[in-house]
Amino acid sequence: MRRPPIDSTIGLALHLFCLMTVAIGGPLFLLSGCTPPPSEERVVAFVNGRPITKTEFDSEWNDLPEANRTRYEKEGGKQLFLNELVDNELLMQEARKQGLDQSDAFRDRVRRYKEKLLKEELLKDRMKAAVEPTKEELDRYYEQHASELLTPLKVRVAQMLLPNLPAAKDLETQVNRGGDFGKFAQRYSIDMKTKAKGGDLGPYRKGLVLPEVDEVLRSLKPGMISAPIKTEAGYYLVKITALEPEIIQADLAKRERLRQELVYLKRKQHYDEAIAEIKAKAVVRLFDSSQYSSGDLTKR
Repeated sequence: MRRPPIDSTIGLALHLFCLMTVAIGGPLFLLSGCTPPPSEERVVAFVNGRPITKTEFDSEWNDLPEANRTRYEKEGGKQLFLNELVDNELLMQEARKQGLDQSDAFRDRVRRYKEKLLKEELLKDRMKAAVEPTKEELDRYYEQHASELLTPLKVRVAQMLLPNLPAAKDLETQVNRGGDFGKFAQRYSIDMKTKAKGGDLGPYRKGLVLPEVDEVLRSLKPGMISAPIKTEAGYYLVKITALEPEIIQADLAKRERLRQELVYLKRKQHYDEAIAEIKAKAVVRLFDSSQYSSGDLTKR
């Protein structure tokens, strides 16, 4: 009897070995010799006989957020991601083996999650539309919260109020010669609100000082003291200093919180509009809500 060529015998044995490996549900083997026929979809791994195809792998990889993909590329690339897909498949198989997907509690959670996804799918186009505030919208929102924010003039303000012009001129001269503005304010200022704090008003904000004082203040540079400023209350001397970096960073954080708040308000507006449109086409019957009060429910 004529024997088959050695190459054919080895190929047949290898093919049978691959089939047996899959059939018995053995450990994962990534063998170059165990490639499926060209007509079949390419498989990148078998997990207890369950194939993970190249198409499935690519789909999962492409669905990764950019930040996650960057992390994988730094820590091990696609091989690490494949290992994690295998781990996930093992966990899924074990969960099914234990029947965890058959419990009523689990099915209820799945139902509620599906309903949540359905609502998100319905609203996604509307919610994506123009929810990021424009510069004009953001500026208007910042203006509504101007008292909470620093202005571009990022300085700390101190002032003292003197009863007459000679007193104001004298103290201006002494401060310019090196005198301590804060100590002079504590001793001579007649502004009872700031006297004890050495005239300190804190970071400059809109409306912090009288309009006539504000106009002069904006012309000063950090470290400078103003000339006497006449007001109905008396004569003001004002000094500005540069703000501490921590205060500036806190202001930037506050602006970001306000931006996120505005995004939320815009999303809520789009959501409310969508609900109103759907309700307009629906028939809804509401029964007496008093029967659902907490007191009534406890009696049922």
